[in-house]
Amino acid sequence: MKQIWYAVCLLTGSLLYSIHAPAQTTASGALLAQMSQASQTLDYEYAYVLVSKLGVDSLRYRHVVIDKQRLAQLLQMDGPRREIVQRNGEISYFEPGLEPFTLLGDHIVDSLPSIVYANFERLAHFYDFISVGRARIADRLCEVVRVVPRDGTRFSYIVWIDTTTKLPLRVDLLDRDGEALEQFRVIAFNADRQVENTMAGLEKVTLPPQLALPASTTADFDWSVNWLPAGMTEASRSRRTLPGINEPIEARLYTDGLFSFSVNVGQATTGSGERLIRTGRRTIHTEQRGSREITVVGELPPATAKRIADAVVFKAQP
Repeated sequence: MKQIWYAVCLLTGSLLYSIHAPAQTTASGALLAQMSQASQTLDYEYAYVLVSKLGVDSLRYRHVVIDKQRLAQLLQMDGPRREIVQRNGEISYFEPGLEPFTLLGDHIVDSLPSIVYANFERLAHFYDFISVGRARIADRLCEVVRVVPRDGTRFSYIVWIDTTTKLPLRVDLLDRDGEALEQFRVIAFNADRQVENTMAGLEKVTLPPQLALPASTTADFDWSVNWLPAGMTEASRSRRTLPGINEPIEARLYTDGLFSFSVNVGQATTGSGERLIRTGRRTIHTEQRGSREITVVGELPPATAKRIADAVVFKAQP
């Protein structure tokens, strides 16, 4: 059973219109959009900590744009050296004990808050952006904005945005009770041309080969999901047979542009039943329906994950 859950997590990671009336762009929404733009266009360097239920990590992140080419580097500062490098749409991973590999992507997602890269014009349809004043982070004056889902089915954020550069200097992810699940907090940062000199060597470095993902097929499924949080849409679907599992797993990936989750359906195994694992922002909810096993994996409160699983319906067999 552990093998199946682990495979489902891998599957979720490899899959990569609102029901509300359009909302007008608010001053807070415009500020969040400026933050996203600054994060992807400025030259800067962060030293920061990431605090979660799993512990505290110290990291350094550098980002530059040289001749229209985006270069970034994320480095774990304590313990074994773990490094992630971005060059335009290629993200390369270097970890002890593993062969380096490359994946395709728009930005580094590991250990960085996903809200930084969100489309806030789209999110304005089903999230509220609320200004809550000013505060100081890393000895810099910041505007503070809350990002709250209107239907209460997802987590929320509080973002501290530097008033000068518009870069995010602190981001808290909160559960529905207001408890912090994760905190991204900058200790020191630099935003000038010196960062470009440090990163220039990445322009021509040879990156490791692209990782080959398990083969998948796209097909019509005999099941659907009758309820989703507001704004969630299907991003992709696949049917894969993963290592160690003989039966294929069918998966649909959903996202609202800020949070994502997958609904996975496969054959039930011995000992199947309703189970829940929650680790920080990630929830894994599994339940059995006849001979089928439904697993919801993603960035959701447990009650929302269960409601989605309960909303899976199967077509009647002819």
